[in-house]
Amino acid sequence: MNDLRAVLRAPVVTEKTTVQRDKGTYTFRVDRRANKIQIRNAVESIFDVRVASVRTLTVPSKPKRQGTFSGATTSWKKAYVTLRAGDSIELVESV
Repeated sequence: MNDLRAVLRAPVVTEKTTVQRDKGTYTFRVDRRANKIQIRNAVESIFDVRVASVRTLTVPSKPKRQGTFSGATTSWKKAYVTLRAGDSIELVESV
């Protein structure tokens, strides 16, 4: 992945991630093909912070139904990014 902005899709904003953000861990939805090194480089260059660790997981798809039609949600990749002490990211949350 050459474009660093293509690696990070969106921040994940939930109650759990808001609590973790106070401890220095930020959660992002990332490209499924991105590895930990690419995620680290993207966060460090876009937000101008120092990354301590990156943990990733693939969120599996879930079966869904709409009437008689069956389908599934798409699976996606999540990254937990822990920053070094003293660094923080200012995320803008839309209401």
